Amino acid sequence: MSEEAQEDQDGQEAPGSGIPLVFGRVLKRIRVQAGLERAELGRRTGYSAATITSYEVGRRIPNAKFIRQADEVLGAGGLLIDFIEDMERAQYPAFFRDAAVLEKKAVGLHVFATKAIPGLLQTEDYALAVFRMWRPLLDEETVQKRVAARLARQDVFAQALFPTISFVIEEHLLRRPLGGQAVLRGQLEQILLHGHRRNVEVQVMPTAREVHACLDGPFTLIETKEGRRIAYVEGHKHSRLHTDRETVRELEEQYGILRAQALTPHGSLALVEKLLGET
Repeated sequence: MSEEAQEDQDGQEAPGSGIPLVFGRVLKRIRVQAGLERAELGRRTGYSAATITSYEVGRRIPNAKFIRQADEVLGAGGLLIDFIEDMERAQYPAFFRDAAVLEKKAVGLHVFATKAIPGLLQTEDYALAVFRMWRPLLDEETVQKRVAARLARQDVFAQALFPTISFVIEEHLLRRPLGGQAVLRGQLEQILLHGHRRNVEVQVMPTAREVHACLDGPFTLIETKEGRRIAYVEGHKHSRLHTDRETVRELEEQYGILRAQALTPHGSLALVEKLLGET
C-alpha cells in the first residue's frame, strides 16, 4: 500500500469545507495526474507529506507561495494560481473576509483601536496571546491559522505603492500586558518600528483626556485607489462594512477629531518609548 493510500485509510484528517476543500480536490487531481506522491510534491515545495494531505482535504489553507510553487511543479498552467485570492479570503473569519480584501488593496487605512493593539501592528506573540484567550476557546489549529492570517495582513507595509496608514490607539492598550511583560515589551518595540515608517503615523489617545470624540468602539476607514471610502466597524458578532456615505462621513468626522484630541505622532512615540523603558 502506498504512503498516500495509507494516509487516506487511516483517516487522520477530517475533510474541510468550502473553497479550501474545492482547492484541495483540484490539487489532488492534478498531482495524481502528474504521477507524484504527496511526499514528492512536499519535497519539491518544501513541505511535509502530512501538510500536503491537510491541503488536499481542505483542513489547512496554503499560502500564495505554496500555491505558485505547486502550480509550477505540477505544470498546472495557472489553474491553481487562480485560487490564490479566494484562498486568501478563506484565511479569515467570515465577518472579516471582505474587509481583508479591501485592506490589502487600500491606498489609505485609518484605524481607531479600543480593545487591543491593532492587528496590523501586532507581533506574533501578542496575536497568539489574543487568540488563545478567545472565548469560547479556539482549538490550537484555528489559533495558528488566525495568527498566520493576521501576520499576513502586515504585508501591506511592504507594498511598492505605500498606502497612507494611521492609528489612534487608546493609551490603556499600551499598558495592558496581554501575554505577559515580555510580550508587551516586544509589542511596544513593534509599534515604534512601524511608527517610524514614512507612510505610517501612530497616535495615542491619553486616558486622562477629558474629551473624546468616539466612545462607541473600534473602526477602520478604508480608501481604495478608485476613490471609494468604506468603514469597517467592529462589534460583537455583527462586525460589518459600511459603504453608505452618511455612515462613513460620520466616522471620518469622528476620526478627524480623535486625531486632534490625541497626542501628536511625535509625542505618541515618545510615550511608547517611555512605557518601553518601564517594562
